[in-house]
Amino acid sequence: MNATPAVAPINQVLTRCLHLLLLALLALAATRAVTGGQPQAAAVTVVAVLCAAVYALGPLSPRVRSSRVVAARWMGAVTVAWLVLVVLTPDGVWVAFPLYFLQLHLLPRRAGLVAVSVTALVAIAAFAAHQGTFSPAAAIGPALGAAVAVAVVWGYQALYRENEQRRRLIEELTATRADLAAAQHDAGVLAERERLAREIHDTLAQGLSSIQLLLRAAGRALPDTGGKAAGYVEQARQAAVDNLAEARRFVAAHTPPALDGTTLAGAVARLCSATPGTRFHLDGDPVALPIAHEVALLRIAQAALANTVRHANATTAAVTLSHLDDEVALEIADDGVGFDPSLPFPDGFGLAAMRSRARALGGSLTVRSAPGEGAVLTARLPLARS
Repeated sequence: MNATPAVAPINQVLTRCLHLLLLALLALAATRAVTGGQPQAAAVTVVAVLCAAVYALGPLSPRVRSSRVVAARWMGAVTVAWLVLVVLTPDGVWVAFPLYFLQLHLLPRRAGLVAVSVTALVAIAAFAAHQGTFSPAAAIGPALGAAVAVAVVWGYQALYRENEQRRRLIEELTATRADLAAAQHDAGVLAERERLAREIHDTLAQGLSSIQLLLRAAGRALPDTGGKAAGYVEQARQAAVDNLAEARRFVAAHTPPALDGTTLAGAVARLCSATPGTRFHLDGDPVALPIAHEVALLRIAQAALANTVRHANATTAAVTLSHLDDEVALEIADDGVGFDPSLPFPDGFGLAAMRSRARALGGSLTVRSAPGEGAVLTARLPLARS
């Protein structure tokens, strides 16, 4: 956005200077014809005024500014008037200089260069005809003016393109920074929600569940007398049940968006379909998993597939989710470049975070790989026996 305001004033100044220059040169030609006592002074004055009037139609007419066809016709009319002027007086030759800018501005690059060259040749020939002889010195003025006009216009066009490119880059950078800030904010919010959900699941929900079981056992151990103690125990147990349900609803409401309205298998399958060359296989009968297990396995799958794309240069990958009797396993295998697992991993692989997720739930994460032989990552999480 900063480039356009910087270029626009320059364009306006150059345009106004061009208008003034052409009108001044036409006035000069008419004045010299009258004061110099030229026999065709009246004709020169009329043609100069006519050329100025035709030229003035361009800046004043919206059609000339909006239509390339109308602009071409307008430039042709200005050129015809100029040709008549250079036939009448040698002072009309200098009007060729602002015409160079006009041609370079309105015509395509090659056509503009051809038009400038022809105009310069016409100016040189007209000047030589009025002088009655040709000399190299007479060709220097029109030729030098043409060269200066080409250099100025092409230099300005290059500057304009550079400013436009810079403007687009600034806009892209601004948009990217806004997207990055939004993504970082969303990632922070999601991370905090996941942390809260994990903490509630691992502490509050587990504590309420234990309290419920203990109160149930206490109610059974009390004498069957129908006293107040048994009623209080039952009320406390029911309060624990209700609060446990609320805690579980809170945890469910803070699951990752990928798990909203679907199962872990559905979320992983959708992730695989969005990753080129990745197949998904479900082994065993799916069972309901704790939300912490689903979140951990989904995050491990996301990180592992990201590694296959960014680092492994793999063409295919296979993801297998296995529901076993006492555990759930997630395996990601790829045909990438592989690596030596005994060497330290760069931080970008995220293996430490994946292993930490698995260990936090009592599970494990193993990696089998060798240079040139792909890699197999397996995460295993234990399931509580019913």
